[in-house]
Amino acid sequence: MRPFAAKPGRLWTAWTGWRARRVSDPVERLRLLRHTVGDRRLWPADDIAGGKRQLRWRVWVLAAGALVLAPLGAMKNASWPWERTPLALAGTAAPAEDRVPDVWLVEETPAAEQYSNGLRIERKYETANEPRRYEVYALGRENEGPVEERTAPAGIVFHSTESATAEFRADQTPRLKRIGKFLLEYVRQERAYHYLIDRFGRVWRIVRESDAANHAGYSVWADDRWTYLNLNWSFLGISLEGRSSGEEAGPDITDAQVLALRQLVAMLRSRYAIAARNCVTHAQVSVNPSNMQAGYHYDWATRFPYARIGLPDNYRLPAPSLWLFGFTYDPSLVVQTGESYWLGLTLGDDRLRQRAASEGATVEACRAKLAANYRRLILQWKARMEAARGAGAPEASVQGARPPAVQTDFEDVKETGK
Repeated sequence: MRPFAAKPGRLWTAWTGWRARRVSDPVERLRLLRHTVGDRRLWPADDIAGGKRQLRWRVWVLAAGALVLAPLGAMKNASWPWERTPLALAGTAAPAEDRVPDVWLVEETPAAEQYSNGLRIERKYETANEPRRYEVYALGRENEGPVEERTAPAGIVFHSTESATAEFRADQTPRLKRIGKFLLEYVRQERAYHYLIDRFGRVWRIVRESDAANHAGYSVWADDRWTYLNLNWSFLGISLEGRSSGEEAGPDITDAQVLALRQLVAMLRSRYAIAARNCVTHAQVSVNPSNMQAGYHYDWATRFPYARIGLPDNYRLPAPSLWLFGFTYDPSLVVQTGESYWLGLTLGDDRLRQRAASEGATVEACRAKLAANYRRLILQWKARMEAARGAGAPEASVQGARPPAVQTDFEDVKETGK
């Protein structure tokens, strides 16, 4: 097993957070955290030397590019950066060719479904919820309100249950099965995900694909045309049983889970023509409207196996919540997550700077305007939901359900935090 870098102590983290909170500019704050915290967190030691130098070089190139591009936004009559010229920021563009897999249903029974790529879906815990219906916003024109209503899912959000479990060994098989069964019963009761993949790689459908699931809560994402709010309704939720980052050994998932996830993602993308860039982690989409900060939940804030499941590295996409709605982030989030996640924050801040420059406004003024627009859209969305429920539609929670921290002795069950 490879050695890991030391985790920062509480005093170091508190001191670093205090210093960072005194820096108002988010990009400068991120740079301060990178210089002070560095890689003092869960990270393979043999990846640090090369990976850190390479990412530092990329971040500085991106920052330099932003400084060059920002003045262009002050041009008279300029409006949006993406209307003027394509943004010349590395890692923000979608793949040149986004091939949707070709997967079809081979056999279906009340107990299971079998697909052409080897995927098998267990249906024992399948249940219904509120039928999916959601509105989308034109990218960059969210202030104009929703433009159309849809019922087909637009993307996938990846989760981990972050629940305690037994060590993955043959002699622990009975306990692993008991814990998995308990977890399945819980997420079915909460209608927490559309799919759960257990430690043995079995794929369980929980909420039907035609319905919403309580998996994402307040959340924001955008592709190259549309913006999506509150992804319980617009995105499918897939969760892997286990932890997205172990205490000392990295992600607590199995090879069987990764293989099953690859097959499941291929099937769902084939069925609904889901774009690769709309397959993202919970940490990338989660927001907290009460303090306007991104990353309310940070499962899979780092080291999600994008390449192993046949997807591009979507950590390289700028965080839409920052540049579309003015969200910021707490320094502790940077301390506890990985460099891949930092890159999305940096690119999101760069886009916000360019947007402010194109409007001839300060970053602070631009952020305040975007945040006010977000709050207005959320209030309008809640009003529409209440009106629909008054007309007889079943109720679903806006909050993303969090699975219990399942104890191996089953004596204590409680809701997991972030």
